[in-house]
Amino acid sequence: MAVALAVTGGGGQYNGRMTWFVVLSCMMAAMGGVIFGYDIGISDSYNDYLCEGGVTSMEPFLKKFFPEVYRKMKVDTKISNYCKFDSQLLTSFTSSLYIAGLVATFFASSVTKVFGRKPSILTGGAAFLAGSALGGAAFNVYMLIFGRILLGIGVGFANQSVPLYLSEMAPPRYRGAINNGFQFSIGIGALVANLINFGTEKIEGGWGWRISLAMAGVPASILTLGALFLPETPSSLIQSSSDHDKAKQLLQRVRGTTDVEAELEDLIKASSISKTIKYPFKKIIQRKYRPQLVMAIAIPFFQQVTGINVIAFYATLLFRTIGIGESASLLSSVVTGVIGAGSTFISMLIVDKFGRRALFMVGGIQMLISQILIGGIMATQLGDHGTVSQGYAYLIIILICIYVAGFGWSWGPLGWLVPSEIYQLEIRSAGQSITVAVSFIFTFIVAQTFLSMLCHLKAGIFFFFGGWVIVMTAFVYYLLPETKNVPIEQMENVWKEHWFWAGIVGEEDEKIKIQGV
Repeated sequence: MAVALAVTGGGGQYNGRMTWFVVLSCMMAAMGGVIFGYDIGISDSYNDYLCEGGVTSMEPFLKKFFPEVYRKMKVDTKISNYCKFDSQLLTSFTSSLYIAGLVATFFASSVTKVFGRKPSILTGGAAFLAGSALGGAAFNVYMLIFGRILLGIGVGFANQSVPLYLSEMAPPRYRGAINNGFQFSIGIGALVANLINFGTEKIEGGWGWRISLAMAGVPASILTLGALFLPETPSSLIQSSSDHDKAKQLLQRVRGTTDVEAELEDLIKASSISKTIKYPFKKIIQRKYRPQLVMAIAIPFFQQVTGINVIAFYATLLFRTIGIGESASLLSSVVTGVIGAGSTFISMLIVDKFGRRALFMVGGIQMLISQILIGGIMATQLGDHGTVSQGYAYLIIILICIYVAGFGWSWGPLGWLVPSEIYQLEIRSAGQSITVAVSFIFTFIVAQTFLSMLCHLKAGIFFFFGGWVIVMTAFVYYLLPETKNVPIEQMENVWKEHWFWAGIVGEEDEKIKIQGV
């Protein structure tokens, strides 16, 4: 059965329709985003202090595992508002996930290329499920850390394989909408985590945090079981086997039409090239792939220095810093979660119409203005020891919501979409691993340095990240070509037609032709 959304041939497009087969498969795969989002809302709440309504806003959790932070928060009133949660032990614990994910994503690259996208998704779900069980049952910090490492392995595998799966399964005209579903799923996971935290924080007896941590096993179970029934992508099937008839049957089922010869021919051609490449990580550093390598590094780096870690990961701290009570700050985080998910849904609807560049530009300007205003208000109205007036507090919340909406329809989803769709098949798995690794590296760096930066820069931290937003918006304007509606196997052509990259890629093509002659 197929949804009546035609993808006509011509103009670089293939024949086919958006089928229910694709929709259901991608919905199941996108559960990888839900586990990542849930971890952001729950586990990353370890992130040094009270991030987005997380379990560390629960005093029993702090008392049991991080008593020093609890003491500073409750007893030492002389510590600056910006410094009271500065704990390197808590920071290091949080960052263990990113180190584990960083290592895991390179293993995932080999699994994804050799065995397929499905085994990587399955591995990610199983590891995350085990980590959530350990976290919920933890009775000492060591169990928490080990569980955190397993969560990192799960996220590393899922983040490496799921965006590739979505981009390869989607018809070109709807690839943006389907792939943005990954970020939408992240938003849903974080929102659910915030809602659970809001409820479990009220539980008497001090064990609500166990429910919050253990509930991560629900989406992980769905992903793990669902992965058993997921089909492989046609690209992966052709890459890992020589049974083209089987791949053709799958492609016909995926596209809802028997006329798939053009796409199948491109897939076979890409696979033939891919099978000649033994060392994709060595291959991707060649001049021919320079644009893709730059994007694989720059886009996830910029995504982490948007300032989203300040506003989203640490929303509850900010709300408390400006004088909003614990329950109110948790509720405010839920509101920002709804806005983030809603704006990402809007991005799904418009990204294939207006394109990636337009959303990047509009979102960047929106985030920059919000950050400047928030930083200005906090610099002028909030001292080291005190609060802002209720009117200014609500204004900051509104500005945070505007910022979250800007991120939600730009750098949030597009930071996953663009890297996953620009790589040729021979470097696709390696390129996605680099993207995930860079994301984890700079998330780790932000996690390790944010507390100290907040303590020293105070409100100036918003201007610091605002400066990066200016840089990244200019980067997109000058160096990122538009990729909407371009079939993934023909994506290399956008670089040959770009004003800057054409000189680099074109020179390499000329060298290859001369050598061939």
